[in-house]
Amino acid sequence: MITAISGPLAAYRAQHLKLEVAGAVATLTLDRPERKNPLTFDSYAEMAAILRAAVHDDAVRAFVITGSGGNFCSGGDVHEIIGPLLDRDTKGLMRFTAMTGELVKAMRACPQPIVAAVDGIAAGAGAIIAMASDIRLGTARAKVAFLFNRVGLAGCDMGACAILPRLIGQGRASELLYLGRSLGGEEGLAWGFFNRLHEPDAVQPAAAALAKEIAEGPSFAHAMTKRMLQMEWAMSMDQAIEAEAVAQALCMTTQDFRRAYDAFVAKQRPVFKGD
Repeated sequence: MITAISGPLAAYRAQHLKLEVAGAVATLTLDRPERKNPLTFDSYAEMAAILRAAVHDDAVRAFVITGSGGNFCSGGDVHEIIGPLLDRDTKGLMRFTAMTGELVKAMRACPQPIVAAVDGIAAGAGAIIAMASDIRLGTARAKVAFLFNRVGLAGCDMGACAILPRLIGQGRASELLYLGRSLGGEEGLAWGFFNRLHEPDAVQPAAAALAKEIAEGPSFAHAMTKRMLQMEWAMSMDQAIEAEAVAQALCMTTQDFRRAYDAFVAKQRPVFKGD
């Protein structure tokens, strides 16, 4: 079981999914296309470990998460996860649900923005991974399903009841979580789940291009934006304004802030370095 990763991500060789680092963008690909890219105990843990390690890797400034073979992720592997869970006691089941939640915590805690490229099936934990990303690009044929109730479980899994209503609204989230039905690409775009749609052969390149554009921006400031987007869920308006005043003042101490000013004066485009 993968527990921790040290050193730069560019040097790490993933065992249970694909990790590719190109420039400042790291791409995580769930790569079991013959089964629509289901998660295993190991791939859950390794993905979380990679995202935790990213906190200490300044060379990586944005992530893309995607799946291979025309699908995103079909959720937990029925044979490698669901079946074995039936033999666990309550303590063992709690260890599993804590581990799955750890993946979402790692996604939200890593300072790099995450772009999900969602084609085809994104079901169960696959829907959660898409939901927990910062930006979602989809296709018209995407099918996002929080289908936990279909297997006798509650919709409150891995933060779904906290995050999904903030993306699409309480009523729409309730419908998806109670019914477990698929949210199609066009409907997902209209509801605000997807930022935009692309053709199937273009969604991953579009996500990579968007992540590259984000990575070229001020990484310290992006990390602060991501942190504030999360923290302010639980704040009053006055608390949020105060917290943002502190956050923005910290950003003003960075060299990127000075670079932006100097570039403006010189009528040039700023080149940010993340310090």
